[in-house]
Amino acid sequence: MLSVPEARERILDGVFPLPAEVVALTDACGRVSAAPVISRLSNPPADVSSMDGYAVRAADLSAQGTRLTCIGSAPAGHPFAGQVGPGECVRIFTGAVVPTGADAILIQENAQAEGKSVTTTTTLASGTYIRRKGQDFAEGQDIIPAGRRLSARDIGLAAAANHPWLQVTRRPRVAIAATGDELLLPGSGLGTGQIANSNTPMLAALLRAAGAEPVMLPVLRDDMADLATLERMVEGVDMLLTAGGASVGSHDLVRRGLEQVGLKTDFWKIAMRPGRPLMYGHLGRLPFIGLPGNPVAAFVCSVVFVLPALRRMAGLAMPVMPPEHAVLGADVPENDRRMDHLRARLDHDGNGRLVATPFPVQDSAMLHVLAESAALVLRAPNAPPAKAGDPCEIIRIDRVLE
Repeated sequence: MLSVPEARERILDGVFPLPAEVVALTDACGRVSAAPVISRLSNPPADVSSMDGYAVRAADLSAQGTRLTCIGSAPAGHPFAGQVGPGECVRIFTGAVVPTGADAILIQENAQAEGKSVTTTTTLASGTYIRRKGQDFAEGQDIIPAGRRLSARDIGLAAAANHPWLQVTRRPRVAIAATGDELLLPGSGLGTGQIANSNTPMLAALLRAAGAEPVMLPVLRDDMADLATLERMVEGVDMLLTAGGASVGSHDLVRRGLEQVGLKTDFWKIAMRPGRPLMYGHLGRLPFIGLPGNPVAAFVCSVVFVLPALRRMAGLAMPVMPPEHAVLGADVPENDRRMDHLRARLDHDGNGRLVATPFPVQDSAMLHVLAESAALVLRAPNAPPAKAGDPCEIIRIDRVLE
């Protein structure tokens, strides 16, 4: 059986960034930048006032008191056209262009105005309360790198740099097919031995949260002919996921069925719990991941293997997110040769440390426990027993779902 890191690396070696497309700035949040964003202007575009007050010459202000003549006004968006000379000032407002000749801003709280006369006892250094041209960024500056998932902050930055459109990586389109004669749509009348198909809607929701476009296919029955139809249903997608049928039972037919229509299998067992019967290969050029049928195992394997593959396809610079650190909230026994992923609650102790407490029952079909979990506690193969308070590594699945 392959180790988890080796299996993930093989999957990542077989997927590549998708082509770029151009979208409106308002549609770019959550997408991945496909090229650096270069500023079209400087921000601010000129020296501007950071406060309401008066644009003055710092050399005119003395400790004994100063009397200036106000020669005009400079609201934001309406620059003063003249020049500030000795003994003069201009009424100015936040964001307005500093008039020629002025080199400081006397804030209105330190000024007394009577008609056109402005007096103050404050002294100022040149540059006080002035935001210099290009203080935020300069024209031609690389302000957003390629390979970043764009946040609302990035959208604001791109807008300030005068970009109405952005070049982003196309969203991966991922086909999802659950397999099994026992599966029916949620809401169906379930007979003896039948269950609601939870894998397809769960995986579709996870893929959407990761920025992909899920394509939900019909449930595939435990029949070789039914599986052979899958090849015709995946035209135009970028990845194929199946859930179930990946084990070695007589009714687990996914591998054999897809190999009849051209699947080249890379591997189909990994040293992982939950999720040992995971398959990976290519159907033509289409990357294929066969997930376990147990819904918790399908989810965990998607977090560990599918999401990094999608990040690479989206062009993200770091497809594998490093684990975070916490301390255990309960004792855990020694581990066997498989890497364990324990579903756990998260809290903080009195010292502000993150505490991960694994649930006492870790059955891979218990969706209620998964729904209550905020993290996966990672236990290395053959790890010795660990006590509450010992350090551990975790994957934050609460953040995966944000």
